[in-house]
Amino acid sequence: MAENVSERTGETAAETRRRCCAAEDALSDGELAADIRTLSAIGNETRYEALRLIATADDGVCVCELEPSLGVSQGAVSQALSRLYAAELVTRRKEGRWRYYEATPRAERLLAVLDDTRREDDV
Repeated sequence: MAENVSERTGETAAETRRRCCAAEDALSDGELAADIRTLSAIGNETRYEALRLIATADDGVCVCELEPSLGVSQGAVSQALSRLYAAELVTRRKEGRWRYYEATPRAERLLAVLDDTRREDDV
């Protein structure tokens, strides 16, 4: 992943964070990249809805089951699932010619946190 370099200081973003924000529990560059990848993966309506549907299913969900629920093409569903898989938010298994997706424990925790924050706003 390419780092942005400040025109003013010539520092990368990681160097600036280390210099000005030297908190003991600061994220490593890898952790930061993983978080950005995760947030980016759910930052699209189709991907977010697909993850929600997968997380609420009793067993794995097939692409063909998601297509009508999401109202997008099979290709768009496949791309969304690939992005969720790359962000380690879903797992997939192949049975015959079908692939089934399930939410990872991390995805379930993330969705639970989002649900909790929404409930707190209602109070």
